[in-house]
Formats: sequence, structure tokens, C-alpha cells
Amino acid sequence: MDKMTIDPAKSIPAFYAVQSILLTGATGFLGKVFVEKVLRSCPDVREIFLLMRPKRGSNVNERLEKILNLPLYEELRKEQRLNSEKLIPISGDIKEKDLGLSVADKQILIERVSIIIHAAGDVKLLNSFKYAILANTRATRDICILAQNMKNLIALVHISTAFTHVNEPTIEEKAYPPIADWQKIIKMAETLDEYTLKIFEAKCLDYFPNAYTFSKALAESVIQEYSSSLPCAIIRPSMVMPALKEPMPEWIDNFYGPIGLMIGIGKALIRVCYFSTACINTVPVDIVVNEIIVVTWKIGSTIFTDSTFIVLNCISQKNLTHQNGAKIFYKIMIDEVPLEGIVWTPNVIMTDNFVLYYILTILLHVLPAALMDLSSKFSRRRPMILQLQRQLYAANRAVSYFTFHNWKYINTNTSLLLSSIPSDDKDTFSFETAEYDMRGYIKTCIIGFKKFLLHEDMNRLDAVRARNKRVYLFVTIVETAIFIGLWIIYQRIYSYT
Repeated sequence: MDKMTIDPAKSIPAFYAVQSILLTGATGFLGKVFVEKVLRSCPDVREIFLLMRPKRGSNVNERLEKILNLPLYEELRKEQRLNSEKLIPISGDIKEKDLGLSVADKQILIERVSIIIHAAGDVKLLNSFKYAILANTRATRDICILAQNMKNLIALVHISTAFTHVNEPTIEEKAYPPIADWQKIIKMAETLDEYTLKIFEAKCLDYFPNAYTFSKALAESVIQEYSSSLPCAIIRPSMVMPALKEPMPEWIDNFYGPIGLMIGIGKALIRVCYFSTACINTVPVDIVVNEIIVVTWKIGSTIFTDSTFIVLNCISQKNLTHQNGAKIFYKIMIDEVPLEGIVWTPNVIMTDNFVLYYILTILLHVLPAALMDLSSKFSRRRPMILQLQRQLYAANRAVSYFTFHNWKYINTNTSLLLSSIPSDDKDTFSFETAEYDMRGYIKTCIIGFKKFLLHEDMNRLDAVRARNKRVYLFVTIVETAIFIGLWIIYQRIYSYT
């Protein structure tokens, strides 16, 4: 990075004023926040092409219209700065070869795009090997091929993940040697059926916990190879969580990763977790977006050389163990921001003993869920708790690898990039993570879950607290009765012996 030179007179908004951006992953959590931030902070951007997949019953224009009605864009609508004419939806699909682009759309992109933000990808930890390779690795290759044909390209920023190199105890801001021949792996995913791929999967993954991390590591190798002819950057965010400040604190729109587990714990649907004492590393979505915007400015303002390639670890400096995080989580949720409809006292047993975890899952999750579903059948309601518990169990097993490992992250490049932001732009585009209060941010996350995912009314907190107190009292009575019953049984057995 130190070999790069930037025109200090050119502010970040001024840099974006003449740019045409192609954004993949436009309908995802990160993509939506990126669009809002660029429109608000770089209002003179020329245009943003949004790669979107048509859904059954709605084309890309209808999907975009629905997205722009989200609360995320409320401030822009109020200020009449939501210039939808600058947002151009392009029909495509990252799972398809050549991104599913038509010949006409591809030609438009080649002629006009100057910046690519490749944020699309399959982030589900439980998806198949074939799906992950096509959506994460092949799509990245096809983005690079498209970029090579673009006449005005000045920056390609690839959004990876902080968990691509899980075998390394210390993750440096550099490109690592390829873990496999990505071209051969793509060919396998294209030609072999799911059954045959399943046979190869165990050998391919080796030390990787799932196809997601493997496919993202391969995607980094793709970017590294093409970086000799393209101005590229890789950003590796850790677990992306609700917005810290912008455009509104608390914004979140998905249940992926640990978010579903946290809500399950908050609703008392999860009573036991297979976790260790490792630390959590999360990063607010607006921090990630600011870093994307700044690194794009950095690369785009630099004369392209072999040293232009930048790798950044976008992680938080605020680390908590799962146990300490859970204590703060419970305290806030019980005293300050209670969730509605809890089924038991929110509390969770964390264990790193799988046998104990499995036994407790049967006792505390499966049996109560089966009884609740049986009750639902008798009352002619749809039984769904057992199926939900299966999903939560699968999610816990999927993320457990990351809760049993700690990684140390080097952020030298990130610090240098942060210091390069022009003084007039620091307040707008800073991605500093060392300053915010972790307890306050956890409260922000809980409010976000409540408002935007569970759609619960923040004006009903007193009523929710009153209802939850009745649940706590009921739980206390039941647990006391069980304890007394077990004690009586024990005494009788003891008296007979």
C-alpha cells in the first residue's frame, strides 16, 4: 500500500461523482446499505447498476421498487434524495454461467462501468458444495472476465469473509497460496452430479468446516490471479451485524449466521448451545460499507501497478467471549428491551461437551417441542415448534466450528487506509471500530432484531415486561415443583434401600 499515491485534493464524494458502479448482491443486507450510503454521501454518482435475480411473480424493476420502500431508505425519501433514476436494475443470477447476463446488458456494462463491487455470494453455511462453488467461486471468475473487457474499469472490490483461512491462527492482510486448483473445482461443480460431488466433498474440504468457507477461499485465489491485470481489493469482514449509526442504528434484515440463534435464545426457544470459550468477532454493517467505499476510492485514485492489490481484514477490535456476551445480552433483554412471546425464562446452557449437548437438546428442546406440537394438533393449529428446533439445531452445529476457534487478525493495511481518508471526509466515511461501546452496541442489535426482524412494537415494552414476569413466575413454580417431585422420589428410593 505504501507505494500508492493519491491526489489529496480529490475528496471521496468528488471521486464518485463521475463513476458508474456495478454492484452484485444488490438485494442482500450489505448491498442495500451500500446503495443507501452512496446515494446519501456521494449524491453525484453517475449511476449504480444493480445485478438482481428475478423472482417468481416479480421482475427486477418490481423487486427494486419494493426494496426502495424499506425503512432503510426513509431518510433519503424525506430529504428527496432517493434518486431512483441512478439505480439501474440488471437481470442476472450469480449461480448461472456468465452471471446469467443477456448479451445486450453485458455490452452496456462493458461500455459504462468503472467500478465493480462484488458483494454477491451464497452465505448459507448448510448449502451444498455444488451451489457454493457456482455462486461463490465461478461467479467471481465470471466477474473478473467481465471486468477484463470493461473499457473504463478503475477498481474491482471483492467482498470475502474473515473466515476463509481457518487453518491459520493469525490472519494477515495478504493473499494466501491457493488451497486447490480453482479452475478444476469449478469444472467439477459444473459437470458432476450432486451424489458424485458428495463423495469428493470430504476430500476437497479437508480442514474447512463447510463448503461456504472453502468456496470463498477459492474465490480469493481467483481475485489474486486476476489482480495482475486488474486493479483489485479483497475485504474480509467478520460476522456482519446491525448498523451502528448509519443510516439508522439497529437496521438489520436477515436471520443468517448467529442472528437466528441469538433470537432463538432471546425467545427462550434455545436452552442449550454447543459453544466454547472462544471470542465473538462481529462488525457493524455500516463500518463494512464505509471501508468498501474508501478502498474503492483508494484504488481508483491510484495509477495501476502490481502493488495496487490490497487485502483488508474488516474486523472489530471489540472482542467478547460468548459467555460474557450472553450475560450482557440477558441483562439488556430482561431489564431494558424484552422480546415478546417468550416461552420460558431466557437462559442458555453453554457446553463444549457434545454428548452433554446432545442429551440436553433431547431433554430441553426436542421433548418440549414434541409436547407443544401435540398440543397444537389437538387445538387444530399447525405444529411447527419441532421443525423450528431442527432448524435451530442445524444452525448451532453449523456455527459451532467458529465458536470453538479463535483467530488473531492483523489490520496494518486497514489502519493505513483509515489514516489516508481526507480530513474533510473522516466524519462521513470513517470505519474505526475501537471507539464504540460494546454494551451499547449489543442493545442496538437487540432493538434491531425486535423492530426489523420480529416486527415488535417498541411502545409496548411495559406490557411485554408485565407478561414476561408472569412467565418467569410460572417457570419458577414449575421448576420448584419438579425439584420437589424429584426430591420426594429420591427420598422414597433411599428409604427402601
